[in-house]
Formats: sequence, C-alpha cells, structure tokens
Amino acid sequence: MATTEKSKKKFGIDHKTGRLGIGGLHVPLPRSRAGRITVGSLLMVGGCLGFLPVLGFWMVPLGFLVLSHDIPVVRRKRRRLAVWWAKRQKQKKVARGVDIRE
Repeated sequence: MATTEKSKKKFGIDHKTGRLGIGGLHVPLPRSRAGRITVGSLLMVGGCLGFLPVLGFWMVPLGFLVLSHDIPVVRRKRRRLAVWWAKRQKQKKVARGVDIRE
C-alpha cells in the first residue's frame, strides 16, 4: 500500500510550505525568524498559564516545536525525544509480540 508524503508527516513543520502540521490541521507560520521565535515563546508562556481558561498546557510542546525550527539546542532536544519515542514504541510492540516488519 503506497502512502503519500502528506499522510506520513502528521506532526511537525513542513519546510517546503512553512506550515506547522498537527494531525490533519496545517497552520501557516511566520516567514521571519523573529516572528517564529516570538510565536514559539508566546505559546510556551501561554502554556505555563494552562490553568486559565482557553490557555492550556498543550501549548508548551507546540511552542517547543515552533522554536525547534530556528534554535539548534531546541532542535537537538526535539530530535532526541523523537528518537527515544520511536525506540520506546518499537520495544512495546516487540514486548506485545506484534510483527514490526515494515
């Protein structure tokens, strides 16, 4: 079964279009580096105020994702988390006895 590139990338920034993909939702990001850093920082600050209505703790990882586009330290941390998560999911499948061949 062939999968398209769009269906593969469910969460992350598409560098070709400059859009942030979250599941089936694609949100445009500012083109300027300063604009992306501002949006990412505001998302993280708003996430710290997650106990308030409308704002939520979901904004913190989204802020990290936006900041990882421009800040190398955050990008490395995000990549390490992604690799760790993939290994963890693979180990869970092996432990359950699920066929992991692709």
